[in-house]
Amino acid sequence: MLGRRVLLSAAPQRIISLVPSQTEFLYELGLAGRIAGQTVFCVHPSDYFEKAVKVGGTKKVRYEAIHSLKPDLIICNKEENTEEIVNTLAADYPVWVSDIKTLEDAYHMMLALGKLLDKEEKALSIVEAAKQQFELAEPGQTYSCLYLIWRNPFMAAGSDTFINSMLKQAGFMNLAPEYPRYPEISLEDMVALAPQLVLLSSEPYPFNEQHIQELASKLPKSRIMLADGEFFSWYGSRLVNSQNYFNQLHERLRDQIWQS
Repeated sequence: MLGRRVLLSAAPQRIISLVPSQTEFLYELGLAGRIAGQTVFCVHPSDYFEKAVKVGGTKKVRYEAIHSLKPDLIICNKEENTEEIVNTLAADYPVWVSDIKTLEDAYHMMLALGKLLDKEEKALSIVEAAKQQFELAEPGQTYSCLYLIWRNPFMAAGSDTFINSMLKQAGFMNLAPEYPRYPEISLEDMVALAPQLVLLSSEPYPFNEQHIQELASKLPKSRIMLADGEFFSWYGSRLVNSQNYFNQLHERLRDQIWQS
């Protein structure tokens, strides 16, 4: 997806994935027996996580562990992994890199990997299932929103991100700027933007109820809710269930409004 050329002599049999959402997708394709290694953040499916071989994180891998596994394909992502990791591994192995900012990018990634791994039919069925549930979504109330991913300093998902495309799909208008992609947002900025809704993501920073109270005192007119970050930032087979989760968020939001 970056225009790089990846040469394979045969269908890959020893795959290492350094991208949690794409790892989950590989398992969904039925490739458990061909996944040689994954990161410590590739927690889904949970049934495979404990016994899976871990090769480090997404930003810091254990090269010696990767070399010992003798992979014939490594799967990376432009945002999740560093350029140094991709270039270092590409010197010895085929490295396939995705670059995903929109739902269409996510569909393209799944179909491309399905073709690469001889799982085209299964990949197509997952993509079609995702498209169908998004297309069946009924338009509802749109709320202006800030989606926070970090604390100390507070950082938001900007409008040039995959999270932004999912916020639109969920019916939320992102108030964060386009650049930088993950801007720092001060409490003063939040007050000035006056969002109707502030979503506190479960990842990468693990926001909890305590942080809702922290912000509520500064933003008394905003609704502040915890959000499962996987449904906003994982761009693989998890997309099949994302719209259901968005519907649940809207129900929680309506309940909060009615109770106030």
